[in-house]
Amino acid sequence: MRRLVMILAAGVVPVSVLVPASSAAPAAPTATACTPVPVQAPAGARVESVVAVARPGGTVTFPSNPPFPPTPPVDGVPAYCEVTVTLTHGSDHVKVMTLLPEQGWNQRFQALGGSAYAAGDVIGDASVKAVKAGYAAATTDAGVGPSPIDPAWALTAQGKVDQTLLKNFAHRSPHELAVVGKAVTKAYYGRAANYAYWNGCSTGGRQGYSEAQRYPGDFDGILAASAAINWDRWAPSAVWPAVVVNQEKHAPTSCELEAFNAAAIKACDTKDGVRDGVIAEPSNCTWAPESLIGQQVECYGEQVTITAADARIVRRIWEGPKGLWYGLTRGTTFAGLLPTPPDQPAAPLGAPFVVGDAWVKYFLKQNPGFDTKTVWYADFVKLFLQSELRYNAVIGTDDPDLSAYQKSGGKLLAWHGLDDQLITAQGSVDYRKRVERTVGGNVDSFYRLFLAPGAVHCGPGAGPAPADPLASLVQWVEHGKAPNTLPAATADGSTVRNLCAYPKLPRYAGGDPKVATSYRCA
Repeated sequence: MRRLVMILAAGVVPVSVLVPASSAAPAAPTATACTPVPVQAPAGARVESVVAVARPGGTVTFPSNPPFPPTPPVDGVPAYCEVTVTLTHGSDHVKVMTLLPEQGWNQRFQALGGSAYAAGDVIGDASVKAVKAGYAAATTDAGVGPSPIDPAWALTAQGKVDQTLLKNFAHRSPHELAVVGKAVTKAYYGRAANYAYWNGCSTGGRQGYSEAQRYPGDFDGILAASAAINWDRWAPSAVWPAVVVNQEKHAPTSCELEAFNAAAIKACDTKDGVRDGVIAEPSNCTWAPESLIGQQVECYGEQVTITAADARIVRRIWEGPKGLWYGLTRGTTFAGLLPTPPDQPAAPLGAPFVVGDAWVKYFLKQNPGFDTKTVWYADFVKLFLQSELRYNAVIGTDDPDLSAYQKSGGKLLAWHGLDDQLITAQGSVDYRKRVERTVGGNVDSFYRLFLAPGAVHCGPGAGPAPADPLASLVQWVEHGKAPNTLPAATADGSTVRNLCAYPKLPRYAGGDPKVATSYRCA
């Protein structure tokens, strides 16, 4: 089952997403002892310590991790051995944690990615669920700590960007996770895993693409969802909606902004042949926000009139920073990039999304006290170009030359919600097109992208999200069954659909709109 943690009001991205594969492999011989195993350090690193702890399994609970809500316990977990290897590159201390089921190992290795500024499964429930599904599971903290929203690690005591930790977070630690995690697995079971998989969403999705580009031999299969592929451009663009509000000196409430989305959905919903509250192809919806000027909408118990200033802000947010990056698509909530304080739902907007805000403060201004709300259009352009120039080489993760991964025999399965309120799917589509131009030939033979109409960041929204994409990836890697569709469902299971491999999308063909057989790929 999928677990999605998201606090849109606070602008917080999900900590982890795990979908256990349903395809089982023959059980390997069980291990006999949970003791520290010999580990050879990856190139450029040194092993500081190896610690092994036997965990009894059963019902596993997790510590609180504010501002996230409590994490539900996971029951039925087999006893497992937890091996933590601490690496250093001189000044850092990087933990790689590998969880190894004592019995029922499916002879697969699964590495779990992070979210926002966390490099791995900081809560731990995704790793535990992977163990429950039979995997040897591993994750890393990259030496940057557990917080997804506070990159206090970014600056040295001298106020400069910590290049060691940035390199860890950007691409080195996921690779070292693969090297160390697979070595620990082999030492514990006395044999290597048959297959190695990467599983990540958001930052974890970006890490998956990084692995395919930089270290093509690490993983047989990579699952990358809602990926922040173009981090150096996406991170500053995440503050664009707040820049618009503050530059225009007009702060609408979230209710007023969402009235524009409701009108856009009403205008464009049925273009796919069915009214289901979802714009199937947001890029083809051209509804003009100016048409709502003068109309009254109810906001928090009051009647308010939509103004030209409201429409101007909406248009500029939808357009995005022209010539630089993409804007939000029509029908996608504004609440992700323009968060409302949880205790003040009617407060005027203007505070930027926490991840973009931190990127500007720590990595561009190198000043945690900088007020991002003072950034206007001209300032934004300078910051955007600075981010691209300074950081693309280390964290851009947008190299379209995947020929080495293709030659390795690996499979890359990606999906992205078309209503992603934090990382627009247009970045994933752009990357896929550039891969096609660069690699040529049959890109689908090793890299498939699925777009999910109505799905939000890392999960279902008004539309369904993939229910078990890791299982589809396993079938592709181990049995050569390339997925043409991905089974998907809404959170309550009331609507099911088969998502289509890019460039196709589900088209309504008649019948019950909540049933997958009522759609075809076109």
